[in-house]
Amino acid sequence: MKIAEFFARNAFSPDIDTDALLAEFDRQMDAGLAGGKSSLAMIPAYVDADRAVKTDTPINVLDAGGTNLRVATVRFDKAGKAKIEGLRKCAMPGTDGTSLSAEAFFDRIAEVLEPVAGNAKDVGFCFSYPTEITPALDGRLMRWTKQVDAPGVVGKMIGSGVAAAVKRRLGRKPAVRVLNDTVATLLAGKSVGISRQYASYVGFILGTGTNIAYIERNARIGKVKRLDRERTMVINIESGNFNGGPASAFDEAVDAATSDPGVGRFEKMISGRYMGDLGLVVLQRAAEAGLFSKRAAAGIAALAALTTKDFDDFVANPFTQGGAFDAVRFTDNDRRALLAICEPVFARAARLAAANIAAAVIRCGEGRDPLHPVCVTIDGSTYYRTRTGFFKSRVEQGLRDILGARGIHFETTFVEDAPVVGAAVAGLIAQEA
Repeated sequence: MKIAEFFARNAFSPDIDTDALLAEFDRQMDAGLAGGKSSLAMIPAYVDADRAVKTDTPINVLDAGGTNLRVATVRFDKAGKAKIEGLRKCAMPGTDGTSLSAEAFFDRIAEVLEPVAGNAKDVGFCFSYPTEITPALDGRLMRWTKQVDAPGVVGKMIGSGVAAAVKRRLGRKPAVRVLNDTVATLLAGKSVGISRQYASYVGFILGTGTNIAYIERNARIGKVKRLDRERTMVINIESGNFNGGPASAFDEAVDAATSDPGVGRFEKMISGRYMGDLGLVVLQRAAEAGLFSKRAAAGIAALAALTTKDFDDFVANPFTQGGAFDAVRFTDNDRRALLAICEPVFARAARLAAANIAAAVIRCGEGRDPLHPVCVTIDGSTYYRTRTGFFKSRVEQGLRDILGARGIHFETTFVEDAPVVGAAVAGLIAQEA
């Protein structure tokens, strides 16, 4: 069997119908904003990114994501450069094997914040767990992920809980503004825009998972009543759950093997958590189809798991030692076949990522003036560290192809410590509201 036939039988192609995908993104974004049926949650962040960022004003920042909690004080100079002071990292409360009550959890957060509490009156809190954000920029925890053991916090307001704990310890109650990491990534770009004058902003994350946020006109957010129709708001799309992507038989197999089949379909096509799983399915089915030598096929069949890093490292250099493929005996022809089979998996992921970003940029309705492009701030290890097929360059070329054809100008940016910087921006914008 030839590789092209193998792909066709499994409904896989590295090429995508970009126009159809963009149209489906747009349709589901409309539905999500209206409160209708959509795989895209379109969650309002209640941050008006059109407001100015206060300069030379300190704000304290918390960044909770994964198993780490970080704290710092941030201020911006008049050029938009963030000065991060006193940055410290510790274990996220509830990740050390001890189950915490809600009060103990919030007290631990307040304890971490205490050394910098006197530096500023307010707190921006980047809280990267499933959270429902309120108009007051507080957030109700929907559920824990990443093995945090503090069950009593579920359903509680995070900002209010931290503020009350700080008051118990220090006698004063700060305003704590809560946002997620994707919204923080978008707002981190706004600090760059102080001197650049961008027309709008998009924040994209491609790491273990994937998500994107953009700025929407309030007049188009039908599911939230009594908004100022003349203003704008950041929308957290939750694009990892998009179900309109070109799913192949390989994708169906990966999805079926997860603990949450049917959920996060788009994320399972492009993110670091799943690319290794996808690669293993592709390789094992290719081995079954006779596309490798018998010895290599036997080694591939014996692989129990494949990380995204091992998958990427070996496809980028099929002579790599020290990874999952050490036990597989490849001939050079096997290596050539592996490249021909696996590079398209990364090529498709890059094209899907580009289409996802482009959909959000187009949705902004800005970028027609080359003096004022749309700022796309990108964060995430999968985006920056994937080596195969010039992944990052391929995403950016895809963006140029899609947006250039539509006369839309954009720039991609990277902001160091984007969650910290973005949380600071959110807190300072809220002071101006």
